[in-house]
Amino acid sequence: MTNASDGKNGITYADAGVDIDAGNALVERIKPAAKRTTRPGVMSGLGGFGALFDLKAAGYSDPVLVAATDGVGTKLRIAIDTGNVDGVGIDLVAMCVNDLVCQGAEPLFFLDYFATGRLETDTAARIIEGIAEGCVRSGCALIGGETAEMPGMYPDGDFDLAGFAVGAMERGTELPSGVEEGDVLLGLASDGVHSNGYSLVRKLVEISGLGWDADCPWSDGTLGAALLTPTRLYVRQALAAVRAGGVHALAHITGGGLTENLPRVLPKGMGAAIDLDAWTLPGTFRWLAEQGGIAPSEMLKTFNCGIGMILSVDAARADALTALLEGEGETVVRLGHVTDSGKMVYSGQLM
Repeated sequence: MTNASDGKNGITYADAGVDIDAGNALVERIKPAAKRTTRPGVMSGLGGFGALFDLKAAGYSDPVLVAATDGVGTKLRIAIDTGNVDGVGIDLVAMCVNDLVCQGAEPLFFLDYFATGRLETDTAARIIEGIAEGCVRSGCALIGGETAEMPGMYPDGDFDLAGFAVGAMERGTELPSGVEEGDVLLGLASDGVHSNGYSLVRKLVEISGLGWDADCPWSDGTLGAALLTPTRLYVRQALAAVRAGGVHALAHITGGGLTENLPRVLPKGMGAAIDLDAWTLPGTFRWLAEQGGIAPSEMLKTFNCGIGMILSVDAARADALTALLEGEGETVVRLGHVTDSGKMVYSGQLM
């Protein structure tokens, strides 16, 4: 019988660049963060081959599941270059759960995929603790994930993230539903660029000649820190509005800006009239536009321009829903209304 410890080859997995002990240490470190996210329906902790969730225990009788996946994109390059990785986990969660709520679904659980060339336990833990924070804020549980150490695939210090969220709604409550001409469009303010358009952002910063540690031109702190402001989570506020009645659709304003994302929730043949004078373009976007001489039309189909989520609501419920959302801490802008034009029509001036 061969003894497993008697192998002739003395090379270990660690010699090849993969540290299993570091991975185990990471799991132990992040268990308290994951535990913070526990909610009704969670059936298992971290460490198994799969994660279990009980829909009945979560309060659903005839559920329809909704799934979403996304990443953080090249915003990660700024986080890596500055060492400021604490907020990108929130970005990861937000990019998934903000999409789920647009279908009318409540996010239930989240899984992450973290890939790196060499596992740095502290950096990885800070990222995953950010993921847990995003889950806590949006009411979903972090019930599993995968950490992949892949030497030769990523340079030291580099990493990538992907997220996977699953939500549910009772059958027959899915959105969009009932969108009609005259619906009022309510915009919820963003917290900056969020997590889209960063290949262009990085190009514009390069044109400006500023470094990530330079004073931010439009606010306090450094330029890098300002551009790493996490994506705003709209889940609890949006669900409160949906449950209050009168919400016909929600559009998460991600890549493609207002121009491309709002039409995704409008019925065929319908359009929108948007008043650009209804809100003031935040300094972040004004500065970015100035660096590249970017036209307003390009800004509106690239960035959120200060509006991170749009709700199409029954005109008779617009005032009540505005008050509800403001009570939930949102800055609400009445952007315009749904039309039968089949087009996105802008009036006023963006900048």
